[in-house]
Amino acid sequence: MAATASGVGKTTAAVAIIGALKARGLKVAAFKCGPDFLDPTYHEIAAGKPSHNLDGWMMGRAAVAGTFARTASDADIAVIEGMMGLFDSAAPESEEGSTAEIAKWLSAPVVLVTDASGVARTIAAVAAGFARFDPAVAACGMICNRIGSRGHLDLLREVKPEIPIVGGFPAQPKIAFPERHLGLMRAREAEAIGPIAEWSRLAEQWLDIDAILTLARSAPELESTNELGTPPANPRCRIGVAFDDAFHFYYEDNLYRLRSLGAELVDFSPSRDRAPPDVDGLYFGGGYPEALARELSSNTAMLESVRAFAARGGIVYAECGGLMYLSGGIKTLDGTQWPMAGVIPGIAVMSDRLQALGYVEVETRADSIVGPAGTRFRGHQFRYSTLEDAGTEPQADSVYSVAPRWGGAPFAEGYRRGNVLASYVHAHWASNAAIVEALVQSCVNSRNRRKRSAGQ
Repeated sequence: MAATASGVGKTTAAVAIIGALKARGLKVAAFKCGPDFLDPTYHEIAAGKPSHNLDGWMMGRAAVAGTFARTASDADIAVIEGMMGLFDSAAPESEEGSTAEIAKWLSAPVVLVTDASGVARTIAAVAAGFARFDPAVAACGMICNRIGSRGHLDLLREVKPEIPIVGGFPAQPKIAFPERHLGLMRAREAEAIGPIAEWSRLAEQWLDIDAILTLARSAPELESTNELGTPPANPRCRIGVAFDDAFHFYYEDNLYRLRSLGAELVDFSPSRDRAPPDVDGLYFGGGYPEALARELSSNTAMLESVRAFAARGGIVYAECGGLMYLSGGIKTLDGTQWPMAGVIPGIAVMSDRLQALGYVEVETRADSIVGPAGTRFRGHQFRYSTLEDAGTEPQADSVYSVAPRWGGAPFAEGYRRGNVLASYVHAHWASNAAIVEALVQSCVNSRNRRKRSAGQ
């Protein structure tokens, strides 16, 4: 499911089709191209199972194919939602990191979504451009979004574009998915299940689902295996994963990699629970801690527990929103400063403007819980806050050298204090599997130290 550009309704169309296929009794494996954390939450509600990211630049071809094969192995059909426009990528002069690259790696037929409001014969020119720009991309179906009526859709079909039209959607603002500064808001089942069900019903009415299934069946077989294997029956360690409305930006592939190496993952809520579970390590992902700053700050029992866990040498890994939570406080747009865990120095100050966006490559400059100095991995940043020096304790070392993908000088980041490591970078561990091994081993070592201290 690709698009002519961002904002033309690609996610809506993908979710509608996923829901319609599931309603037919099919098991659907859902995927999202690129680093997006939010669209997959809608996929998950529609499909009834987690959606996985496929990112060409961060993961590489082998990991993309392996993740796809592992996730789709027990499904009847896979639906992959693209990112931006079909050929947009991490670099203007190449397809690296684009939806087109993923489509070619997986030999996946492409259904193109376009905004057809106010369009008639021009749809033929749009189709011709996308059909011919890269013949290796199998663009074989088109969905015309925001059409005016059945008659409008019939008119577009009469043009007979090179990419056959498999349906279209009229504008439906009353059931549009809500947005915020990072794109779509995270899907909450209680709020999203109704609109998703309605879009699924509209897909049956307005799209030729049978034709879309025929296109899907045209894909050739892939030779790919699950390179990670099956998680062991007996876990080697336990890792608490912060998961609630404040923290929910996690790559399913990263979580699977932890499990595959013997980590038992236990969810907990920093905004509601009084303490983390009994674990050997803590993992704070990204999200919207600024939106729940009051709840997080007022949960002093949790803050004290996290502070004590870090002080006694517990393993703590945090990304973006997690870094903000571990800092001395979060300063929201209204000027209020909300005290946080105070494990990492500085105050996370929110802005109404984007502060960082794009892919990065990281090299560690010192040993840490993710490996020895010189460890390299890829990730991305997408944030509206900056960590400003508060001029107070505690102190921490900056152990990352972060190089932006699109140029610019590398900068120091990645804050290490004892066994705590926190950064604004969302890492994808497919770029270096040794990181997961090091992180799990750090948790195993911590577990063994605790057992020795307890005399076990």
